[in-house]
Amino acid sequence: MPKKNKDRHFLKNYAWLSVGAAVLTIVLKSIAYLLTNSIGLMSDAAESLVNLAGALMALWMLSIAAKPEDDDHTYGHSKAEYFSSGAEGTLILLASLSIGYFAVQRIMNPRDLDKINIGLIVNASASLINLAAALVLSRAGKKYNSITLEANSKHLMTDVFTSAGVIAGIIAVGITGKNIIDPLIALVVAGNIIISGVGLVRKSVHGLMDKVIPENDLEKLNRVFEPYIKDGISFHAIRTRQAGSRKFISMHVLVPGDWTVHKGHQLLEEIELKIRQIIPDSSLLTHLESLDDPASWDDLGLDRDE
Repeated sequence: MPKKNKDRHFLKNYAWLSVGAAVLTIVLKSIAYLLTNSIGLMSDAAESLVNLAGALMALWMLSIAAKPEDDDHTYGHSKAEYFSSGAEGTLILLASLSIGYFAVQRIMNPRDLDKINIGLIVNASASLINLAAALVLSRAGKKYNSITLEANSKHLMTDVFTSAGVIAGIIAVGITGKNIIDPLIALVVAGNIIISGVGLVRKSVHGLMDKVIPENDLEKLNRVFEPYIKDGISFHAIRTRQAGSRKFISMHVLVPGDWTVHKGHQLLEEIELKIRQIIPDSSLLTHLESLDDPASWDDLGLDRDE
């Protein structure tokens, strides 16, 4: 029996949380930049704009990913989440380039900073909002196995660390009077953002390329097989892939040739149930074969030879 898709529309509520946090932090960080004229704080505000774009993309993709399978998408829509994290990673990379550009311009044309204390207080308040939202999204992403929420959480945490670095740089400017520290901090911020963006893009590419399920899940799968193998049952042509939260597992199960179809079917049902219990959100496709038929050993590859 096919497993019924779980309703994941509620995950959009977390995306709305991210949207709200992004809007609020954009306002606060923009105020901080206008008060201080700090290129570091400007770069921080620019990253929040990317946060907003990423959150809106996440909201859209989560809406698509939550749709059940249909005639045109018989495996569901869960891969839509990879487009969200990939797009967010790309936006992060673009933001880092713009930050780097403005930082270089400020190095070439240094300017004094104004109202540092109030600006830092405003910016720190925005960072606390991002931190709270990131922690909520991280827990939800792990609990519901959502790459979109995980990507959004990592992006927000990057923003938090970025803000901490910027604040430290502004304080250093106030103590030393060396304004060049401000754009140098912005360049460090840009480098940190690049690392985060590349990581998100790489993870999205792996998902779109049907990478196997995580190693710990493969180990669980092998533990299910072990007692059956000891009883003379064999498994091969095992293939796995992950699409968003959904994990697809297919395999051939070889049993003695004198078994009845009914007995073989009962075995497959038992094996599939055990796998679904230890690997949530998994869709199983099993194929019963005879240990005694030479043809059973000729279909191990993805493309069976004629």
